[in-house]
Amino acid sequence: MSTGVLETQETTAAVPNLQQDAPSSLARFLPFLAPYKWYFIGSIAASIVATLTGLVIPLVLQGVIDGPIADGDFAGVWWPAALVLLLGTIDAVGIWIRRYLVSAPSSQFEISARATVFDKLQRLSVSAHEGWESGQLLSRAIADLSSLRRFVAFVGPFIIINSVTLVVGLGVLFVQSWQLGLIMLITSVPLVVICTRFETLYRVVARDAQDQAGDVTTTVEESIQGIRVLKAFGRSAHLGRRFLREAATLRGTEMKKVRYLAILWSLIVGIPPLGIGAMLAFGAYSIVQGTMTAGMLVAAMAIVAFLLWPIEAFGFLLAELNNARTAADRYWEIMDTAETITEPVDPVALPQDARGVLEFRGVGFTFPDAESSLLTDVDFRIDPGETVALVGVTGSGKTALTNLVPRLFDVTSGSITVDGIDIRTLSLADLRAVVSVAFEDPVLFSASVRENVALGRPDATDSDVDEALGVAHAREFVEALPWGLDTRIGEQGMSLSGGQRQRLALARAVLGKPRILVLDDPLSALDVGTEALVQQDLRRVLTHSTTLLVAHRPSTAALADRVLYLENGTIVEQGTHERLLATSARYRHVMGSLDD
Repeated sequence: MSTGVLETQETTAAVPNLQQDAPSSLARFLPFLAPYKWYFIGSIAASIVATLTGLVIPLVLQGVIDGPIADGDFAGVWWPAALVLLLGTIDAVGIWIRRYLVSAPSSQFEISARATVFDKLQRLSVSAHEGWESGQLLSRAIADLSSLRRFVAFVGPFIIINSVTLVVGLGVLFVQSWQLGLIMLITSVPLVVICTRFETLYRVVARDAQDQAGDVTTTVEESIQGIRVLKAFGRSAHLGRRFLREAATLRGTEMKKVRYLAILWSLIVGIPPLGIGAMLAFGAYSIVQGTMTAGMLVAAMAIVAFLLWPIEAFGFLLAELNNARTAADRYWEIMDTAETITEPVDPVALPQDARGVLEFRGVGFTFPDAESSLLTDVDFRIDPGETVALVGVTGSGKTALTNLVPRLFDVTSGSITVDGIDIRTLSLADLRAVVSVAFEDPVLFSASVRENVALGRPDATDSDVDEALGVAHAREFVEALPWGLDTRIGEQGMSLSGGQRQRLALARAVLGKPRILVLDDPLSALDVGTEALVQQDLRRVLTHSTTLLVAHRPSTAALADRVLYLENGTIVEQGTHERLLATSARYRHVMGSLDD
């Protein structure tokens, strides 16, 4: 798995001005939060006001103890009691305002960030996706963004709020008694050192835990998608053991996190009472000496008790900060991945009456990080209404060649043109509007039959869908489904047979009679009888399209007007299927082995 940051590029219009030298991965999310900055500022301000009212209450207590109580004036207690009630009400209202202001923006942040990374994944090339495990992508787009939402809504604001509370609280202590304030400050020094050390250690283990959670997600996803294969080969227990090993590794990492947190919390909770004891001793001594009143000591102790929660909360906040920081790192690893299939700066418009002449001009192609070229100096032209078949042994480059037409990959040398226009100068939308594809391994989605067939042309009518199903000879089995076109066929179409899935994929490709049709052995899963019926209707459709067809059977190659024989990524022979059978021993050998 490749998880490295390949190259920093501009992400999307939704997230402008993201700089490579940004101070941290968390700071790079500021553009997401910019539209809601006043909500967050208001929520933090309301929380600070609410929290600081709690610091006023000890001062009111001091006044009560040193005033009415010391003087025996019970009536003088009512006004301070009413003031405490008012301060408590302000505190409660401030908390409500904070939650009200931050709830919707934090959820919208999560939605926006998730939509942005999904859009990025759609723009990345197929080769980029092949470098990631699907479980890692899922954990980054789902679990990691939930951690970031918690940071935005709670952790980040309370790091600010608690820091302000501690500074102001220490300031009040110093005003009350600089000696008590100094004792509290000295007690805080080891806490700062401990928290700094904890932050360094916890960040590493937090990243490990999130990566390992992605591995577990990948194993679960693969076991679900491959359930038929696992059951057929009796390997469910094997994958179960793999899942347990990965889960155990994750558990070990999570336990390490717990140990770090336990040590941190023990020290954070255990050190302040030492300072409190010293403050009580000094306070009692000062009262005896007459340099401090009882009210001052009670107020100081109340302030220290009030500050204990912000101090103790820093353990939790630091843990969540590190979780959010590693989640942000993982998010930007996706966002910073280079986009190799990009829109042209100044796209050329394809004419409305484009004929669909497809031409390969000296095309070469090498997979990223591969040592040798897969395709070399490929030259051919397909005119409208003409069907050209690609034939060759496994690994000769047939599928890679078909993937170049819709720009799933880009050529590394030469060019591919449509009506004389380099496809790299066309917008991806324009190119893929005229190119339709059916792959050998059909991919269907958890949606209705209608939605799957009309995936590339959502404006297609039921009549258009029915016609495409007729060409693929899928109409009969679709009508037999419980709800016909509205039947949901389940994830990956697992409720259908391989031949049925392939016919739906073929119907999707031929829907609307596309100008350019790319078919990667679309009939391989069909029985001989069904294949003959499909071929009969497919011939009629192919007369309207420029068709590039990968053939693994003689019957499929016979559909073509011309056959290109590939060997080691180069076209070595071409001609009609019949002529190559008659004149080429290697073509006969390949066709014979494929036919077998």
